[in-house]
Formats: sequence, C-alpha cells, structure tokens
Amino acid sequence: GVIIKLSYNNNLGWAMIEEIRTAVHKVREAGKKVYGFSDSINGRTYLLAAACDSIWMPPTAYIDFRGFAVTTQHLKGAMEKLGIKPNVHKIKDYKSAAEMFTRSSMSKESRENKEWMLDEFWDMFVSAIEKDRGLTEERVTELMARAVYMPEEALEEGLIDGLVYWDELEAKLKIEDDEKLRTVSQGRYESEKPEKLGLKGKKTIVVIHAQGMIGGRKSKVDPLFGILMGHESVAADLRRARKDDDAAAIVFRVDSPGGEGLASDLIGHEVEVCSGVKPVVVSMVDVAASGGYHVAYRATRIVADRMTVTGSIGSISAKFNVKGLYDKLGITYDFATKGPMALMWSDYRDFTEEEWEIFTENHWKSFNAWLKDVAEHRGMTFEEAEKLAHGRVWTGRQGKENGLVDDLGGLDRAIEVAKELAGIPADEQVTVVHYPKKKELFDIIFEGGGSLNAAARWVVYRFIRDDLAETWRMMTKQNMYLMAD
Repeated sequence: GVIIKLSYNNNLGWAMIEEIRTAVHKVREAGKKVYGFSDSINGRTYLLAAACDSIWMPPTAYIDFRGFAVTTQHLKGAMEKLGIKPNVHKIKDYKSAAEMFTRSSMSKESRENKEWMLDEFWDMFVSAIEKDRGLTEERVTELMARAVYMPEEALEEGLIDGLVYWDELEAKLKIEDDEKLRTVSQGRYESEKPEKLGLKGKKTIVVIHAQGMIGGRKSKVDPLFGILMGHESVAADLRRARKDDDAAAIVFRVDSPGGEGLASDLIGHEVEVCSGVKPVVVSMVDVAASGGYHVAYRATRIVADRMTVTGSIGSISAKFNVKGLYDKLGITYDFATKGPMALMWSDYRDFTEEEWEIFTENHWKSFNAWLKDVAEHRGMTFEEAEKLAHGRVWTGRQGKENGLVDDLGGLDRAIEVAKELAGIPADEQVTVVHYPKKKELFDIIFEGGGSLNAAARWVVYRFIRDDLAETWRMMTKQNMYLMAD
C-alpha cells in the first residue's frame, strides 16, 4: 500500500492534484490501500486527500475548509507614486495581466473570465468530493460556511476518518507479527531502476520537461522570475530526441504561464520540426497558457488535465516611462541622435502619437500572424480561433470542448497517446526517458567532495552576477511578452 503525507504548505496546482488523484485511484484499483495523513488541510489539499481510502490527522492538526477566491494585484497606484508611466498595449480585452499596471481593480472582462474559471473549478471539485467522500455540493457548501475546524469536529462531520499521531498510525497499519511498520521512503523508491519493476521495454518514449516563465537562452532559476524556460535549452532537448533513433515518440511536458514571444515561437518551431519526424504529444500540467500555448499548438496532439489552465491567446507589449522616478532620484539623461525614431524605445518619455501608431500596428500584425497559425494548426478558421483568443483563459476541460486541446489526462495518458501514434501496441511496455537530467548548480560545484574553495566561490559569483544582469535586460527590453492571466 501507500501512505501519502500531505500538507497545505505545497505549491501544487489544480492539474497536478488531479494527476496525482488519478494515480491514487489506479493504485486502489489494483487492490492496494492508499492512506492520507496530514497535519494541515485546506480545500486544495483536501481534494487530493479525498482520493485516498481514508484520511488521518493528528488531534491538533489545522483544518481550513473554505470557498475559492481569486485575488489580483494592481501596481498602478504605486507606479504613480514612483513616477513610472506604463505605455501598454494589450490584445485584447481578456488579456488582464496588463491590468496590473493600468488599473486599480479588475475590468469587467477580467472578472468575467475569472468567474467562469471559478465555476469550472468548483464544479470539478464538488463532483470529485461527492464521488470520493459521498458529500454532495449542498453538504460541501454547508461545511465551508464554517470555514475552520478542530480535528474532532472534522471527524464528527465526516471530513476525515481518524485522529492519530504518526507513530500511532504506524502501529495501526503494521503487520501483527512485525515490530514496526515496514516502509520504503519516496526518495528510496525513486532510486529503484524501472527495469526492476517491469517498467522497461524495447522502444523508448522521451519525456521533455519544460516549465517556468519563457525567456532567455538557457533554462535556469532566475533571481526575480524564478524558474525560466530558455529557448536554446528546450530546443536542444527536442533536437536530441528527434535525432535519437531509439526514441519512437516525444512527450513534451509543458507547465508555463507564458513569457517572451520570440523565445516561445523558437521553441514552438522546434516542436513543429520534431512532429514532422516522429509523434510529439504535448502534456499540459497546471498552466500551458499564452506563451505556454504558443510552444504547444504545433505538436501532433495536445493532452491536458481537466484542471489545466490554457489558452490566453493574446499579447501584451509595453515600455515604461521612468522619467518621474529618475527625477525623484536626481538622475538626468541627455541625448544626441541621428536618424528618425532614435528615441522611440527610450524609458525617458512616452511614445509620441506617431510612435504609438507604429508600435500598436506592428503589435497587431504580429499577433494576427500568430492567431492565423494557431487556426491553421488546430483546423479552425481565423474567425473561429479569434472567438477563443484575445486573452480568454480556459480549463483543459473547456479546451477539449472548444478545440484547443485534443484529449484529457495526465502524463500517463500522454504516453498512451504517444504509443498509439507511434504504432506501439497498448499492452507493450516502453522505456520512458526524461530530459533534462536532474542536476543542480551546487551539485556540480560540490562534485568530488571538498569545501567551497575560491574557484567555486568565483563560479557562484559569476552565476549570480550574470543572472541578475540578464534579469535586468529582460525587464527593460522592448520585446513582446505573452503572459497568462
């Protein structure tokens, strides 16, 4: 059997939870017990716990069971105080990420989009809870009205199944003649070779993981933006799989809210090249929207979880006039120019009327070319694709209904589809290889043991300095960004 230790201090999105829930159900269908143990539960964590045979908590655990909310942050007032003026053009009304800089509250379109997404997540949530725990939507709503629970109250209301400390749960589950519960840790289990578990075949499916904001050349962890999906890194993995004669198909695992338009297109182009050689199946995780959809739509097939956030086919392009901030800091600039439009991208002033016209016209041309390509690859007319675009965000379930997605499911389903497209029988075992290989910066530094010497310190310094410099360049360059809401 399996024990899942849960806490609401996790960063799992809805789709990740849905995928783990599916895996839990498969273990249970195989006749094995799955127990959930948690020291703290909120609604999202409860959705995962509900898939288990039973839910156990210590007597002093935290339980937070409330309705859903979406909060948007708006920087307009702060930017005004700082003297920063945004020159932002968005395509179009539903592309509400731009509202962070241009509004103090949600627009009508932004609220509409968020409310229909909340309706979707609510429907899938209450349906799952009723199926797993027998709690109807009316009962779930009633329980949420109380918001927070003591563990014994949650037990009385049927939200959980027992109150035990971890050592007491071990004692309950151990085989009678054993001194203690025999367990294998997740880390130890991960180290098992797939072939020892019968998970290896003659043919190979390559799974390429691409996550984070899209921008820059190399994939890395950026000081400001967090995980970055670099176009050269991802394209290199795709080319490697394309040229690998042992790879029968590629699963492109995308988890990204978007990012730089050019980088997104370069990755998407490599996906298209690969799909001309062998099947490429996109597996969408929590978010594959905006630039995240841009890298995906040229694949052979798109598979998304029901709760994936996708679409957001729109665009934001901007520059920021920072002169007011410079004035407050006592910083001045002077200019000498030759030739027209030399200061168009200057952060020392707004666009002129002529510059704004050129800027927005070019933005529309670029976007319409992208939308035309989406329509062609998804078998739609331009008008049909446009009704799904202009920043509208959809769940994977809605995407399947409107044609942005081909199939629903997680990684397992994507591999099944890849096998089918590659002509591999459904019951034939395959070897699954993952790119890129896990290797962290400090693993590289410390390879071979020893202390952090002067050379290693210099490597770390250069790494941080170069990353900070690239972050600043990304923030200040006038490139189109395709950001999900």
